[in-house]
Order: sequence, then structure tokens, then C-alpha cells
Amino acid sequence: MKLVLAEPRLLKDSISIISELVNEVTFKIDKDKIEIVAMDPANVAMVVFKLLSSAFVEYDVKESEDVAVNLDNLNQVLKRAKPSDTVTIELVENKLKITLRGESTRTFSLSLIDADESEQKIPELKFDTKVEMLSIALTEAIDDMDIVAESVALMAEASKLTIQSEGRFNTARVELPKNDNTVITTKDKVSAKYSIEYLKKIVKGSKLAETVVLNFGKEYPLRADYKIMDRLMLSFILAPRVDND
Repeated sequence: MKLVLAEPRLLKDSISIISELVNEVTFKIDKDKIEIVAMDPANVAMVVFKLLSSAFVEYDVKESEDVAVNLDNLNQVLKRAKPSDTVTIELVENKLKITLRGESTRTFSLSLIDADESEQKIPELKFDTKVEMLSIALTEAIDDMDIVAESVALMAEASKLTIQSEGRFNTARVELPKNDNTVITTKDKVSAKYSIEYLKKIVKGSKLAETVVLNFGKEYPLRADYKIMDRLMLSFILAPRVDND
């Protein structure tokens, strides 16, 4: 197996974001892609990551491999990659060998870990509502909500998306009208609540893609998809927050 990536940020930024949710992952590597499907330790959020073979300048995979690694260790190595470096990933003697080539050549070998035997299944979800919007607009809205409370309500209707947070004493509200930058598809007015703590980690996907697609429903999971055509997909599935107060 030998994979050569000329655009380090595709892997570097993705792993940086994923490592905030999960500590250990299994990369499923086949002739078409690298894939991660992982659940955070609290079983609140799932991450699905695909880096397609077309993103690499060299992609030589003879047979499918499952490679389990500690993400903190991998993240530390990838942080050392400069934008102009090429990143080469190989399996050598049961270790993950990562070579960063630029003005100098730097080589790191990471020990593999025992993979979790239970394979994560991506749930089949049917959503009432879909919103495609600028990813930076979502990031800024979540930053606004973070000032006020621990949960965020997403409210979609035909004419606008409202993002709202209510604390004990304060409220925050962002309204995004339906337009070329915010495309809303919904049959009815739909509202759902989610954890701000998780949303703050999820919206970091804006580092990768200019747009984000949100799918959600009343008291139903949220799915957020960040995509770069023919190269990458980073998706999150977040359980709804149901308040008893």
C-alpha cells in the first residue's frame, strides 16, 4: 500500500476535526477510498469520512486493509505537514509510515492499535428538512449561540432558517432568509434542538468546504455534510437534545 497526497490539508484538517470527537479509529482502505465510520465515546455523534482515490496523486492499494490508529498521535504528525508538502502513507512492518516531503524529508512511524471488533453501521435516516447553506454562516451562527446556552434550536420553514438559543436569562437568534446562499427544502415548519458542545466541533468542517448540507427533523438526528467534489466527504450525525424542562 502506498498513498501519496499533494494537498495535505484534505487529510490534516479532516483528522484534526475528527480527533475532537473520537480518540481511536479504523481506516478502511480499499481501491476506491479511505473511509472512517466512528462513534464518539458518549454515543451522541457519529462521524463518517471518505477521502477518495481521486484526491491522491498516487493511490496504490493491492488489497483492502483495516488500519486502526490513535488519532491524537496521527494528528500530531499531520500538524507537521506544510501546505506545500506531499504526504506519503505506507504500511511497513505493521506500522503506519508517514513521510512528509518538502524542503526536507521527514519520516514518522506510528504503531497500529487493536481495532474495535464491532463495526459501526451508518443509520438509515429519512429527513423532513434539508438546508444547503454557506458553511461560514453556520459557524458564525453557532458562535453566536454559544454566548447564551448549551443547546441550539434549528427551525426551518419555507422562507427562512432560524437558529436560536435560549438561556435562563438571555436569548440569541439568527435568521437566514431563503436565497441563493440558503436553499431550504421542507414541507412544514420543523424545529429540533441539538447540543452546542457538539455543534461547535461539527462546524469546524467549514475549514474544508464552502457549503454545508443540513438534514434534520423534529426530535430527530441532525446530519451535516461537508463535501469537496470528487475528493472528500466529511459527515456528522448528531442525536437530538430533548429537554425535560
